[in-house]
Amino acid sequence: MNPLERQLIEEIRASGPIGVDRFMGAALAHYYGSRDPLGAAGDFTTAPEISQVFGEIIGLWGADRWQRLGGPLPLKLIELGPGRGTLMADLLRALKVLPALRQAVEVHFVETSPTLRAAQAQTLRHRHPDLTPEWHDTLAQVPAGPMLLVANEFFDALPIRQWLRRGEHWRERRIGLDGTGALAFVAGPVGVPPIVPLVATDGDLFETCEPALAIAGEIGRRLTAAPGAAVLIDYGHGRSAVGDTLQALKGHAYAPVLADPGEADLTAHVDFDALGQALGAAGANVAALEQQGRFLIDHGAELRLDTLLRGKDETTALALKTGVRRLLDPMEMGRLFKVLAATSPERSPL
Repeated sequence: MNPLERQLIEEIRASGPIGVDRFMGAALAHYYGSRDPLGAAGDFTTAPEISQVFGEIIGLWGADRWQRLGGPLPLKLIELGPGRGTLMADLLRALKVLPALRQAVEVHFVETSPTLRAAQAQTLRHRHPDLTPEWHDTLAQVPAGPMLLVANEFFDALPIRQWLRRGEHWRERRIGLDGTGALAFVAGPVGVPPIVPLVATDGDLFETCEPALAIAGEIGRRLTAAPGAAVLIDYGHGRSAVGDTLQALKGHAYAPVLADPGEADLTAHVDFDALGQALGAAGANVAALEQQGRFLIDHGAELRLDTLLRGKDETTALALKTGVRRLLDPMEMGRLFKVLAATSPERSPL
């Protein structure tokens, strides 16, 4: 039993079962605060670490958005949950197609992990030494103004709540103790989810993520107040629907969700329907949801790969092709991962 698990068990014994969001928040705070979870030596790998083409296409998308917005300067380039800073480094390289934009951007990272902040600083210091990013614990701390905002695999790691349908009522699923004193899921009191699915029957489980809705609302308000665009990329579903998607990853393999809290990555599928509604309710112009593979292809991923392959040896070429295929292939990341984009109201369609 690790110290966090002991702490949670003591809390439950003292005050009763806790929400899934409380468990997930505590576990992820310890997890991200104590390690770099990315890469072969970590627990998972994200798209920017798989291929430089991912960040470059996002950068070209941002450059096009900036032009369509009328070229506001200075521009805040914001990334939520920036990992090692790889996406931002590749994105900034692509922005060199518009020198005026590249020279005027201000980089803002929303990141709470000291370990990952250090990695992000090292990446930008090595690849873009002319830029000094600013770090913030929350999006609310980033100064207002024109912006391009990127969030890749950020929303899936926000704490969720789970709701069980029992007859005509919803009961919040909680975490208590079983007969041996170990952590276990239990049914909590009757409650009202902040949003509800169109269809639910007895025994169904439904997930909500209030932090995600709050952040989407904040993004929408910023887009309404000043020219800007945002692109949110994650895995999830396009319609709010029932289902248990909470999972743990450790060493690139699935692990029991309640085992060894704080030592595995916890995620849940993103409800893009709910995110889009929150963005729109705040005034943003929201595009139709796209699959990641189609979005990257439509914005030039295959053309960029062709350019990168020129003059490469067989081994390097195979690695480049394998990485891009993983991003685009519907059987890999191309279909499961989705792209939700938004701009300021009354701007050009997305």
